[in-house]
Amino acid sequence: MFIQTEATPNPATLKFLPGRAVLGEGTVEFLDPEQGKSSPLAARLFEIEGVRGVFLGSDFISVTKGDGEWQHLKPAILGAIMEHYLSGEAVTSGEPAHPEGEGEFFAPEDEATVKTIKELLDTRVRPAVAQDGGDITFQGYRDGIVFLHMRGACSGCPSSTATLRHGIENLLRHFIPEVQEVRPV
Repeated sequence: MFIQTEATPNPATLKFLPGRAVLGEGTVEFLDPEQGKSSPLAARLFEIEGVRGVFLGSDFISVTKGDGEWQHLKPAILGAIMEHYLSGEAVTSGEPAHPEGEGEFFAPEDEATVKTIKELLDTRVRPAVAQDGGDITFQGYRDGIVFLHMRGACSGCPSSTATLRHGIENLLRHFIPEVQEVRPV
């Protein structure tokens, strides 16, 4: 088994491509070992000292480190991923820790606007940020302000503010004049 590794714009996060489906569809993020218990793969990765976050995408795994150095962590992470796939265990067991759509907020009269926002995010934004090992999901819309949840490599990334302000905000404002601002939650 050959696992590719890619850098992300976030220096604390690396993207691992095992060459096979991880989740197949959707994403899930684990921010601590307790959350990671619902995924045998994430649980294995959290056993490695220095791993602070695990994000699973359709065909990739993003791992965020704490204080350790990648040159020490990377071999252990590659070993844990390989060990997981050789074990034949499922990637996740049970329901995801944060199912998509949970906790969304917007006024009923904004439903058409929200539908357009979600469509733009799904078709133009999420594929691009997935290439960087992360995800951005809709959280809410109120008074012209779009609230987005940054996940995986996007969470804590030094360039995430620029991505939100200059990329996503400009895109949404172009297609939806009611949008005034985009904020992370």
